[in-house]
Amino acid sequence: MMDDRKKGLAIAVGGGAVLLLVVLALVGLATVYTGAYNIAATEEHTSLVRWALDTTFRNSIKSRAADIQPPRTVSPEMIAAGANSYKQMCEHCHAGPGVKRAEWASGMRPKPPHLKDAAAGWKAQEIYWLVKHGARMTGMPAFGPTHDNQALWSIVAFVKELPAMTPETYAALGDASSQSGHSTPATQNGRTKR
Repeated sequence: MMDDRKKGLAIAVGGGAVLLLVVLALVGLATVYTGAYNIAATEEHTSLVRWALDTTFRNSIKSRAADIQPPRTVSPEMIAAGANSYKQMCEHCHAGPGVKRAEWASGMRPKPPHLKDAAAGWKAQEIYWLVKHGARMTGMPAFGPTHDNQALWSIVAFVKELPAMTPETYAALGDASSQSGHSTPATQNGRTKR
């Protein structure tokens, strides 16, 4: 008799779990197909969605970057080259010491982090992976298809220096106008769009 009760309880718990999963799947599908979730960049994500996206973002990068080996040494030339690339390709979204992000980047969701503050929380190989592969649905492009590993590691070397960098040092490093081969939304082939 006791075994029948345990068996019945196990069936009820298992059936309840399956029913709960079916209900959650139906709610998820209804949300997807009805457009019930507001995807407007003018609205913040709900706490649950923000947590899910942020946790997935961090864990995905950490697991994929775990076996990447950063260069053993970082030279001042490498940091200067990274400064050129950063000021040309990254500053408009991620700002810099004493430099604000472009006004339009403030409307992105999620907002691109200020790397002066955020870089200390990431390992070099994690930053490298993110710069190389980008991140879907964040506005972060993949620079790996258009830049070689040396250029990517130079950006990483510079980004890792940002947390301790003063605005004066930042201003003195690199020159965005000397970087060639990149275009911003306002320029193409070195000429201003009209």
